Amino acid sequence: MADPAVLPTEKLKQVVSANEPLTFRQPPHNIEAEQALLGAILVNNEALDRVSGFLSPDHFFDPLHARIYETLGTLIHAGKTATPITVKTFFENVEPIDANMTVPQYLGRLAANATTIINAAEYGRTIYDLATRRSLIIIGEDMVNTAYDSAVDHAPRAQIEEAESRLYSLAEQNKYGKGFESFKSALTTAIEMANSAFQRAGHLSGASTGLSDLDNKLGGLQRSDLIILAGRPSMGKTALATNIAYNVAKAYRGERLSDGTMHTADGGIVGFFSLEMSSEQLATRILAEQAEVSSEKIRRGMIDEAEFRKLSEVAAEMSRIPLFIDQTGGITIAQLSARARKLKRQHGLDLLVVDYLQLLAGSKARSDNRVQEITEITTGLKALAKELAVPIIALSQLSRQVEQREDKRPQLSDLRESGSIEQDADVVMFVFREEYYIERTKPAEGTPEFADWMAKMSAASGKAEVIIGKQRHGPVGTVELSFEGQFTRFGNLARDYMLPQH
Repeated sequence: MADPAVLPTEKLKQVVSANEPLTFRQPPHNIEAEQALLGAILVNNEALDRVSGFLSPDHFFDPLHARIYETLGTLIHAGKTATPITVKTFFENVEPIDANMTVPQYLGRLAANATTIINAAEYGRTIYDLATRRSLIIIGEDMVNTAYDSAVDHAPRAQIEEAESRLYSLAEQNKYGKGFESFKSALTTAIEMANSAFQRAGHLSGASTGLSDLDNKLGGLQRSDLIILAGRPSMGKTALATNIAYNVAKAYRGERLSDGTMHTADGGIVGFFSLEMSSEQLATRILAEQAEVSSEKIRRGMIDEAEFRKLSEVAAEMSRIPLFIDQTGGITIAQLSARARKLKRQHGLDLLVVDYLQLLAGSKARSDNRVQEITEITTGLKALAKELAVPIIALSQLSRQVEQREDKRPQLSDLRESGSIEQDADVVMFVFREEYYIERTKPAEGTPEFADWMAKMSAASGKAEVIIGKQRHGPVGTVELSFEGQFTRFGNLARDYMLPQH
């Protein structure tokens, strides 16, 4: 048997042969493209304008090239001329490249070998694309190393979410900046937006909620807005959120553009995070609302043949709408963000609903400081709304101090656990049903108080208020809606002047 101590040396001799050159993989880069771009900028400073919108020093592979590019940019943006002569003062004390060439001499060489600036943008894109590939390699290596070295109790799900977030961020950054555009071009875009709003149902700049009075106040659901929908239990927060989600999804109309991508012309694709109810419960509520059959009758099976036929017809119609439900409870804001990105990538996304805020967890280990955790969640939701360019409706509980007041209409100060909810939100809406409170103060029949109670109940019955307590881009105020409790359905309130004349 061979001596084990000899084996490593023998194997080493087999691997390293004097007759075979050593080879190893280098990260993707193109030194010639970097030199050509820097030379073009040194010869004609206008070359910088063609790449500065998307190219930064970090994108250069060679550290010296990155420093030269940064120095050129600083000089040119300060209104000075960048030439090998003016730039060399910044590099006179830098270590020489080798025994035969200093950095100032290298700058002169770059300028001397420079070609036309016509290809400057191409050089810049080459450098940018190679930097993106290097970033992909780093993310991949980090994934491998983390998977090898992670502790046993470190959940793989957390690593997947982190990797997905980094990849998505890289994909979003991988878009060349537009820089300045002419006013004519901006006007064209504005007219196209106005035309889109004109063609959309209700002539709204945002997606319609399906409730015209609410749309008139909000102008529809605006992209990148974080909309907080708050209320005490039994006020109908979830019912209003499901009504809006269904209305948006039902109105969806997509158009295929010339480049083959789908564009939302009306309505929208909706993602609904139901952290409290199961997807079946949520579907039952929407089914009851649309079929006008009590959800209690559906759950208990107390329906006749005609109602069942109606449910079947409505269910067939509902199955075609682009409404996606995630019923996972107790997920973190990082998990929610990762799933929302995935939905947008795979199916598209125009509206996100989260029911409800307080059931989300922060991405860090659960701490006793719930205020900080809610702050992280609301900040994360607002960032996600901007990142995906979709409105996010997040439901929120209200503190019990509402119940202590004579007038139980909610206020901004009633938002529970953190001022960050009010701070991060673009719109804060409260759902209030006075009928709920009046119903619970019913006096004995036959008393004088009973007649007053009946009058109050009659005035409040079937009505709800959506109180807009904050709106960054529009007015605050109260919108009155109708509410049918047995169908958990909100609707437009018929005004006296709208009723037919006898």
